[in-house]
Amino acid sequence: MPKTITFNELRKVKDQLPDGTMRVIAEKLNLNPETVRNYFGGTKWEKGESVGFHVEQGPDGGIVVLDDTTILDLAYEIIEKSKSEV
Repeated sequence: MPKTITFNELRKVKDQLPDGTMRVIAEKLNLNPETVRNYFGGTKWEKGESVGFHVEQGPDGGIVVLDDTTILDLAYEIIEKSKSEV
């Protein structure tokens, strides 16, 4: 099910992730790490794949519609786990 989020919110999630998380998510989901980076707003399309990331310009960096929330859900899990380990 698609999810709508602001671009700035999506970047906040990315910024909360511990170092090396892009690689960890990529390995768990059998994806290229650049594909995971593209999911969070990266633009290296020549190295990673498209991730169902649709942006409409607007306040707060614009609106992003994510076709699949698997990467985002895993990122939230990793953030929660890292908070409990501190």
